[in-house]
Amino acid sequence: MAQHRRRRTALAIAIPVALTAASAAAYGLLPGSQSRASAATAPAWATATADGFASVNALGQNGTYGGRDGKTVTVKTLADLEKYATASEPYVIVVAATINMDPVGKEIKVQSDKTIVGSGTSGQIVAGGFFLGQGVHNVIIRNLTIRDAYQGTWNDKEHDYDGIQMDGAHHVWIDHNDIRHMADGLIDSRKDTTYLTVSWNRLSQENKAFGIGWTDNVTSDITIHHNWIRETEQRNPSTDNVAHAHLYNNYLEDDPGTDITSSYGNYSRGKTNMLLENSYFQGVNNPVIRDSTATLVQKGNVFSGTSGRNESGGSGAAWDPRSYYPYTLDKAADVPALLKSGAGPRTSIGTTATTTAAAATTLTVAQDGSGQYKTVQAAVDAVPVNNPSRVVISVKPGTYREVVKIPANKPHVTIQGAGSSRKDTVIVYDNAAGTKKPDGSTYGTPGSATVSVQSDDSQLRNLTVTNDFDEATHQDIANQAVALLTQADRIFLDGVIVNGDQDTLEMETAAADKLGRVYIANSYITGNVDFVFGRATAVVDKSVITLKKRWDGTSAGYVTAPSTAADRKGILINRSTVNGDVSAASFYLGRNWHPGGSTTVDPQTTVRNSTLSAAIRSTPWSDMGGFSWKDDRFAEYKNTGAGSGAASGDRPQLTDAQAADQEVADWLGDWTPSAS
Repeated sequence: MAQHRRRRTALAIAIPVALTAASAAAYGLLPGSQSRASAATAPAWATATADGFASVNALGQNGTYGGRDGKTVTVKTLADLEKYATASEPYVIVVAATINMDPVGKEIKVQSDKTIVGSGTSGQIVAGGFFLGQGVHNVIIRNLTIRDAYQGTWNDKEHDYDGIQMDGAHHVWIDHNDIRHMADGLIDSRKDTTYLTVSWNRLSQENKAFGIGWTDNVTSDITIHHNWIRETEQRNPSTDNVAHAHLYNNYLEDDPGTDITSSYGNYSRGKTNMLLENSYFQGVNNPVIRDSTATLVQKGNVFSGTSGRNESGGSGAAWDPRSYYPYTLDKAADVPALLKSGAGPRTSIGTTATTTAAAATTLTVAQDGSGQYKTVQAAVDAVPVNNPSRVVISVKPGTYREVVKIPANKPHVTIQGAGSSRKDTVIVYDNAAGTKKPDGSTYGTPGSATVSVQSDDSQLRNLTVTNDFDEATHQDIANQAVALLTQADRIFLDGVIVNGDQDTLEMETAAADKLGRVYIANSYITGNVDFVFGRATAVVDKSVITLKKRWDGTSAGYVTAPSTAADRKGILINRSTVNGDVSAASFYLGRNWHPGGSTTVDPQTTVRNSTLSAAIRSTPWSDMGGFSWKDDRFAEYKNTGAGSGAASGDRPQLTDAQAADQEVADWLGDWTPSAS
């Protein structure tokens, strides 16, 4: 029997701009409001309508638009959520807090004409879900995390605790949710529920993901698209006696890093007529199966590392979804990246951000004079002080030998390479801590940075930042040489290379009492000594950390050197790879930095779900400055590779319960990074 482990929300990156305090107020999302009803015009996300079969006019219902004709209310308690969800009149219900179901397994009986939508990523339903009964219609459930009704039995026959259960409902849209770790199924569409669209959801950590059917009638019409289904065993989905089942651009992943193994993927059962298009199956056993009585047509799907049954055929009549509704297919090869970044809850929904935010200003940089500026710093200097909206500095390919600093009074700045590769645009300089300034003083470690980001909500994308200080030639001076320094909050490094030797990437906060969050994704970081360090709350996600030899050709070093405040999160390395052309067992994952001998800091590094090469020592943590690492916070969880190891006193491993509280979302809190 497969064993289950809990996981919190994975990070989604999809929306251009987060809601500001002002816009939140405009949308009725005022901090501290409990059940504020607003007669004002509803925001765009509240009036959004469904696509797929949920958009079809039928059964007396013209598409699916939820509670758009009613008041918008914000709820933070179970009592208020139940009050409005079960009311007879239409409502847009904004869930702005974590709501715990009481008793465990409670399913709120939602009535017709409702939109239930999470406020950013804060809307969470814990230990229960929603039930839509016979005849309930025109319901939208969006942008919520619904989780943790699991009762300890993997194939639970006793507790029918679903995330969303529908018995005879119609015109329902389930969109951009994260549903996981329930007791029975994540979604159950039963008893001829029809005109249903399920889109852009993350379904995970469950025996049964998504079951459809439970009668002999062949009347249901269902669209299932752009869902990321992983760490599930069965019903992915299982469609029984569905007249028209349109599945497209879904990503089914059997993650080899977990104990959960898929038994099958998409299943066409009974007399179902299924069209399966441009989906991606990764490592799934029996990825596509059908009953002899069912019809299943496949078009354009990708199968990677799958095994077992992969079937199509049947005698059912051919049908074209476009005779019911319009839709656009994404390329199957693009689906994994698209859904990893776009599925699940988002900071804002639909068109809100793009329709209310000011358009970004773009400044161009080119060495040959074809842009507005010839240097990156000149473009930064041109950004107005206290700029209210995003400024994108587009840097054409080339090597820019300069020091770049984005000051604290210029937020919302994106520096983005304009080439086809992150290697095309390079910002490089060679200051070190011991390099002398013109006045005879030295730069010090932070001052040596090639690029310094001191402004909130700033980003670097698709470029390389390098410090190429020559240690071999300058052993006479302090050789800490920073490539990139951050000293602000909500910094997003997306698709970059950060290259150096000692102290490559320094992530700090604006002040000791300030929060400074950094999210690094799809990037490369190279170095040898303490080269990912500082007191910031930082996530290195889906990236490659490359170990380099020292200036003299020896192999020895430390990946991280956190100096985390006692009440903050430190450095999280997640779903990444640590490797390099260095000797085996020569590098530590980290050591504990207590700046100036401080006894008040509590350094933290967690390395989880990552691949560690043989370069990592079997005792991967080290003391620093006379402080024992065992008195601070260092741990691993489910790492793989030659450099991974079993739990011991010298190699702490998180329990599943501890790991559930050390996810990307725990590090980033109310911030969902968005590429812009």
